[in-house]
Amino acid sequence: MPEISKRGVIMPASPIRKLVPLANKAKERGTKVYHLNIGQPDLQTPEVGLEAVRHIDRKILEYSPSEGILSLRKKLVSYYAKYNIETSIEDIIITTGGSEAVLFSFMACLDPGDEIIVPEPAYANYMAFAISAGAVIKTIPSTIEEGFALPSVEKFEALITERTKGILICNPNNPTGYLYTQKEMNQIRDMVKKYNLFLFSDEVYREFCYTGAPYISAFHLEGIEKNVILIDSMSKRYSECGIRVGALITKNKDVQAAVMKFCQARLSPPLLGQICAEASIDAPDEYLLDTYNEYVERRKFLIDGINRIPGCYSPIPMGAFYTVAKLPVDDADKFCAWCLEEFSYEGQTIFMAPASGFYMTPGLGRNQVRIAYVLKKEDLANALIVLRKALEAYPGRVTDTCED
Repeated sequence: MPEISKRGVIMPASPIRKLVPLANKAKERGTKVYHLNIGQPDLQTPEVGLEAVRHIDRKILEYSPSEGILSLRKKLVSYYAKYNIETSIEDIIITTGGSEAVLFSFMACLDPGDEIIVPEPAYANYMAFAISAGAVIKTIPSTIEEGFALPSVEKFEALITERTKGILICNPNNPTGYLYTQKEMNQIRDMVKKYNLFLFSDEVYREFCYTGAPYISAFHLEGIEKNVILIDSMSKRYSECGIRVGALITKNKDVQAAVMKFCQARLSPPLLGQICAEASIDAPDEYLLDTYNEYVERRKFLIDGINRIPGCYSPIPMGAFYTVAKLPVDDADKFCAWCLEEFSYEGQTIFMAPASGFYMTPGLGRNQVRIAYVLKKEDLANALIVLRKALEAYPGRVTDTCED
């Protein structure tokens, strides 16, 4: 039998989705599963977006332009202006979700063997996209004890070689919820300038910043305008993950031209998704405000609840709707699987993402989980009860949680 590719062998399984079969079996047994594993909001998509899809007045569902529908790109220019991000229509390329924006930016900017530096823990699919492009990710660990703050410049510079082509950040961060400060962003800017690197900046959670300080985009950093490739998505802010519409924004004409070749090869981004996305940008201000306030309440409720459970600890995330929490367990991968395979409390169990899948450094995150607070508070309350009961019953519980 022919062998699959080396790329296929080393491609990592998603820590977010790899336990889905166990969750499905738990549901088949009649167990209620609280999904804390995936960033799928339970809030309603804006009605204007839903109405646009319901009332599509077209005789043909045609290909859209490879770079995306012009009217959507025009609306995005105005949307970004609200965040003092100056763009033009030509800077914006619509992609099939933010994921394709990351993949195409890697394909356009990195040759096989080229290296990018990424603080970890990091969104697991970054590793998958780098493998797809033949690139190498070098990770630099941040720690839960320091709230996942950006590692020092010296640690970054120790990783830079002649093959280093870029730095990738997610701000606000998935999976930690960390929000980079102005000082940290300036440090990144200075490294990008000093070593002439690309800065890949995933900013899909910009609506969800909880500090009160102004949001800092990579496009706000002076002197590296041609180095920045901004990644965006409609999924989270409008609770419409299924429309698969994202964007790649750059002022670098060479990058734009290269990305467009990949866009043309995949033909076009989703037509129906773009129709929904364009309409959703017109959602009333109250929609985003209500969404923001709901996540603020959920965040406080969840973090307070986690930190009241003996042996558990989560720093307070300042953005997005995730947190990485430390649990008193020997192995979070085993614990998360055990919760789905062997445990239930009053007919309920929890589905969390083992944090080890968000690290590339072996051994890191083995007693941590990523939790998405995308459920209503009533469900979060029940999930916290189940988590407490599961930890009390888990045979691999440990009393010392400081090994990371």
